[in-house]
Amino acid sequence: MLRNYFKIAFRNLQKNKAFSFINILGLSVGMACCMLILLYVQNEISYDKHHTRSEDMYRVGTTFVTTDQTKNMPYTPAPMAFTLKADFPEVEQATRVFVPFNEDKAIFKLAENGKVSKSFYESKGYMADSTFFDLFSYKFIEGVPHTALNEPNSVVVSEEIAQKLFGNQSALNKIVHIASSNGNIDFKITGVFRPDKLSTIDGRFFMSLSSGEMGAYVRSARNFAFNNMFYTFIRLQPGSNTQALEKKLTAFINKYAGADMKAAGFKKKQFLEAVSDLHLKSEDNGQMAGKGSISYVYLLTSIAIFTLLIACINFMNLSTARSGKRAAEVGIRKVVGAEKAMLISQFLGESLLLSILGLVIASVLVFLFLPVFNQLASTSIHIEVSQHVFTFLGFIALAIITGLIAGSYPAFYLASFQPIKVLKGKFTNTLAAVNLRRGLVIFQFSISIILILASLVVWKQMNYLKDQSLGFKQAQQVVIPLRTKTTKSSYEALKTEIQKNSQVVSAAAAGSYPGIFSARDQNFYTDGKTGAESVNVKLNDVDYNFIETLGFKVISGRPFSKNFAADTNSRIVLNEKAVAAFGYTPENVIGKRLHFDWNNEVFDYEIIGVVKDFHYEGLQQSIGRFGFLLDRNQNYNYMVVNVNTSSMENMLQFMETQWKKFNPEEPFEYTFMDQDFQRNYDTEQRMGTIVSYFTFIAIFISCLGLYGLATFTAEQRIKEIGIRKVLGASITNIVQLLSKDFLKLVLIALLIAGPIAWYAMNEWLQKFAYRIEIQWWMFAIAGCMALLIAFLTVSFQAVKAALINPVKSLKTE
Repeated sequence: MLRNYFKIAFRNLQKNKAFSFINILGLSVGMACCMLILLYVQNEISYDKHHTRSEDMYRVGTTFVTTDQTKNMPYTPAPMAFTLKADFPEVEQATRVFVPFNEDKAIFKLAENGKVSKSFYESKGYMADSTFFDLFSYKFIEGVPHTALNEPNSVVVSEEIAQKLFGNQSALNKIVHIASSNGNIDFKITGVFRPDKLSTIDGRFFMSLSSGEMGAYVRSARNFAFNNMFYTFIRLQPGSNTQALEKKLTAFINKYAGADMKAAGFKKKQFLEAVSDLHLKSEDNGQMAGKGSISYVYLLTSIAIFTLLIACINFMNLSTARSGKRAAEVGIRKVVGAEKAMLISQFLGESLLLSILGLVIASVLVFLFLPVFNQLASTSIHIEVSQHVFTFLGFIALAIITGLIAGSYPAFYLASFQPIKVLKGKFTNTLAAVNLRRGLVIFQFSISIILILASLVVWKQMNYLKDQSLGFKQAQQVVIPLRTKTTKSSYEALKTEIQKNSQVVSAAAAGSYPGIFSARDQNFYTDGKTGAESVNVKLNDVDYNFIETLGFKVISGRPFSKNFAADTNSRIVLNEKAVAAFGYTPENVIGKRLHFDWNNEVFDYEIIGVVKDFHYEGLQQSIGRFGFLLDRNQNYNYMVVNVNTSSMENMLQFMETQWKKFNPEEPFEYTFMDQDFQRNYDTEQRMGTIVSYFTFIAIFISCLGLYGLATFTAEQRIKEIGIRKVLGASITNIVQLLSKDFLKLVLIALLIAGPIAWYAMNEWLQKFAYRIEIQWWMFAIAGCMALLIAFLTVSFQAVKAALINPVKSLKTE
């Protein structure tokens, strides 16, 4: 019997090639989209699940509370980790990770026979306690994880770095020189790991936290209120009550930091975040792996489901529309004894066969387009059959579910035909079936219009962010990192040489620059107030002409200048937001003093200038309070060179030549400030691009179904079209006749989709402090696009039907 069913199914596929092609193509494209997104979702939710007892691992975060703001951050002070372990028996183990602020890379140098044989930059270098590999599971190919960071000046490197240094030779116990802001140190390689799992802690090398200047600081650190710059991770005893421990942390922080916090004018609370939730659900992961978004996971999952549903709807619509073609078959089968259940099984089997064929094609499409998807989504998903057995089983289950959903209504609908009526030729499509088809077409185009509107809003918002004035000059600003003591000490000489070029407008240096993470801040209060009334201000330690080089507009007072000897001492330049927070105006603030308390000592700063507000962070955040200080120690992290050149390539070659004069053993690297700032929107930009691609796919699948229905409608009305042509109807009249019903459905879809899309995209825009307004023309464009696409799809078949010679269509009458 099954063999007979398959024969019938294949005959129907061959007999109705066009409709079979539309169904299989729609299902395969829909399933391919769904499979790609499922791979992405699986990738996103897999972060940090591989660590031993990951369910008991938490990161300790800090909520800072001042007089005017509350902010969650992932940092804690140095002594917190092991004090937690000592004070709370439920804390089984603790570890700290430090990520150097404003330092994205360190220099690796390998010396042979007293000479540097290899020198290169490496990113994602973290400092960690000896207990780090007790908590976090890494696949070591050399060394012992639990003892790898026990000694100062020990380092664990990734397999890729080990191969860069030593090729295929063992790296274990060999010496490598690492130069960074922590010092120029010879490290012994005590472990090599292969990063085969996804983790929020995405380090490429881990240095012992007891090394160098940071090691000296950590050993002496006792203050629990300030210097919150360490990531603290704990593993709890099995079965511990997380909520109960979190409640105890209030008394804990008040015990160790209460007096200092009161004097400084702020409060803070500690909270726990599950390590397995950090990637998708944490508010802030600081400088570690790019944070994912649970809302984007939900969004893409919804797109996957709806895209697949659109393909299933095509199958339902085409199957029920063409039900008259199989009515006689159903009638004869029932007459010879076929039961309803048997017919339902047959028709479901046919839809499952189509679905399995679609799965085969979809699998090929996934393998072909996965590299493109990886590039779009900035992921590195790869499929290996041995490691993704359950994934493939899931895809098979997806095909079966798709076949059952797509075939369910047609199967029950066809099996319900009454044999007497269909064999007498009295079969007609019921009003309920026709209305259902219309409803499903409306649903398809509602989804397509929502996606079109979403793409338009994302595109407009991204353009708005690019065009928004940031309050400083970002074009033709070359940023050169100063990562080691050698490069920092040679800065003044390098600056002098570079400024000799006539195409260099100016050069300066600073601890950070607009668009990148900045950790420096301080709580200040004004004359007549106390530390309890402090206002938090973000700070940047800068060179004399940094303000002029970046083009910040001074609206009151003056910037720093070598002409004022006192500028080397306790002077500050504020932005408008900071001035207003202290209760002053730009006109009356010059000469006023700010104070902050540190270790029972009061430090004073005189306000000498005010700059117009500017964006130091991405436009997701509103402009905050900001101040500039002169770096007395000239411990700059970045040099910024403002150029005016038509040949950037020649300018960069000139800079590299000057760099090599003073730093012959260190690679020359650079970035452009405008590009660095735009990276703040990478996540939104990627998501917008992905949504745009899937919008096109959803529209394509919808049009496939619409084309099939238009073809069927033209076949049904072929004699009517012939009569109308004989009576003088033009091709335009025929196209209007066949198109108007479908276009009405698209208009209804627009009315349904409009409010849904407005609500969804308005919610998305709320994450930006600076955003566009959703305007009427966006709905007009989306509606016109949907109508035009539907019209072109239907009119193609309508014109084809209108061109048929009426003699041929009426010859049987």
